[in-house]
Amino acid sequence: MSRTLLRNPITLGIVALLLLIVAASSVAIVPETRQAVILRFQQPVATINEYHPNEVFGRTGAGINFRVPFIDRLVWVDKRVLDVELDNQPVLSTDQTRLEVDAYARFRIVDPLKAVISTGSTSVTEQRVKDQLQPLFSSSLRNELGKRPFAALLSPERTQVMGNIRAGLQRLASQYGVQIVDVRIKHADLPTGTPFDSALNRMRTARHQQALTIQAQGAQTAQIISAQADAQAAQIYAAAFNKDAEFYDFYRAMQSYRYTFAQDGKGSTSLVLSPDNAYLKEFQGRR
Repeated sequence: MSRTLLRNPITLGIVALLLLIVAASSVAIVPETRQAVILRFQQPVATINEYHPNEVFGRTGAGINFRVPFIDRLVWVDKRVLDVELDNQPVLSTDQTRLEVDAYARFRIVDPLKAVISTGSTSVTEQRVKDQLQPLFSSSLRNELGKRPFAALLSPERTQVMGNIRAGLQRLASQYGVQIVDVRIKHADLPTGTPFDSALNRMRTARHQQALTIQAQGAQTAQIISAQADAQAAQIYAAAFNKDAEFYDFYRAMQSYRYTFAQDGKGSTSLVLSPDNAYLKEFQGRR
């Protein structure tokens, strides 16, 4: 009877199909770009092709792997760098400027077992991780930008800001088996309408006050320099007078004659003075 069944083509086809199903349930082909968590009776027991830094492709554990048929189930987790984005996040800076910020973070799931356990996901783990990271990313972004003025985003300090956001997000994201690779702020804009106009007016007023302050400081510095120059000139005159009082009187008289009579060649002056006038004593010669 058994031989008759084995010779039956239908029976042979059913047996071959069952063997094929068992073989397919026992073998899993894991690509290089994915990692897998093995669930046995819905409990995670092992990982396949888990990410490791500086790993060499071809030696990562990817390829054909065996599992217990009908008992073990695989949860696939992407091994590549993924991203989570934030659009139009409202942020209030320290100078009370309301901003709308667009940013994104790039991350990689480096502990798939922790990612599956922490999210409670048995499918589409990457999306569940993204959903968990988005509010954490928003919180880290607001905390960091809320400590700085708007001008910090327009200066070289922007790099430090993004580094701090990345570090803050990493502390929160570690519970999901995630490594934050990079954080970038795409743009930070002032909202349109009345808040935008108010911000521009505040910035214009601040710059005008800054310009007035610089002008006042410049005028004060000019007065100080002029006063110092006058004092230094007086000191020089005094030193010259102390060295040779007669020569100093003669030099000053010659200067006075030049400006009075010659006017540097630009005209002439007529004066009517008595010969013994003190102003003309240098013309009388030495006695």
